[in-house]
Amino acid sequence: MNQQTTSKTRSGFVAIVGRPNVGKSTLMNRMVGQKVAIMSDKPQTTRNRIHGVVTSDEGQIIFIDTPGIHKPKHKLGEHMVKIAVQTLSEVEAVLFLVDATMPKGAGDQFIIEILQKVKDTPVFLLINKVDLIEKESLFEIINSYKDTYPFAEIIPISAMAGDNVETLLQRVTDLLPEGPYYYPPEMVTDHPERFIVAELIREKVLHLTREEVPHSVAVEVEQMQLNDAKNTLIIHAAIYTERDSQKGIIIGKQGALLKKVGQRARVDIENLMGSKVYLELWVKVKEDWRNREHMLRNFGFTEE
Repeated sequence: MNQQTTSKTRSGFVAIVGRPNVGKSTLMNRMVGQKVAIMSDKPQTTRNRIHGVVTSDEGQIIFIDTPGIHKPKHKLGEHMVKIAVQTLSEVEAVLFLVDATMPKGAGDQFIIEILQKVKDTPVFLLINKVDLIEKESLFEIINSYKDTYPFAEIIPISAMAGDNVETLLQRVTDLLPEGPYYYPPEMVTDHPERFIVAELIREKVLHLTREEVPHSVAVEVEQMQLNDAKNTLIIHAAIYTERDSQKGIIIGKQGALLKKVGQRARVDIENLMGSKVYLELWVKVKEDWRNREHMLRNFGFTEE
């Protein structure tokens, strides 16, 4: 797509907020058209602000997928909530995503109370997963929310199926101010490749483990280098966890689970990078890293 230079374009930043596990990353990926945020059925999958760029002839939207707003239990949780709240003061609009299959709860009310502190920023209420409920239930959900906040618009969607997502994109574009393209039209995220690769590896660990293990995992890409002769990307990455018992679970019997993580991650990384990938993984223990400020910084959990 060629950037339009003769006609005026619109551009701006839009935050996606909501309780953990309501489909924020799924919606981000749907709008962008490819995976830039990892997805899992585990709560609090997103730990940092993920930027997804959607460009059209009319303008450019930079979506920010924030960590799920929740009551924090450790310093990592505090960081995640702080990042989500800070984001709301830096954007042209906010998309508040709720799950149609779940009743409105204390977590949703907590977010509404935070939104009430945001002045002069339009907030869209997005009722997600409407493909999984009866139509009659939708009116009850709308009624339960409509008087809690002066929403700019209430839009039922299905992030997974794509229902009403094009309508949402048009509504958001229409309210953005006139402005230039911040990124080249072909760009879909501003995160470095190492970050995306680490997230794809972490996603596979989330899919293949359960209970406390997924939340104790961080991934660091230690080496990423292209072997021109073999047209192969060489990646060495470390999977960090907090206890030896968790390390054993991730490795699995005779290394079976770690091998499966590597196989699944390699497929996604090859699709992302467009080349063959040699992926080598290690599992390392860093006790209680989620409560250590310096470890959070090392893993990229910064407030900038």
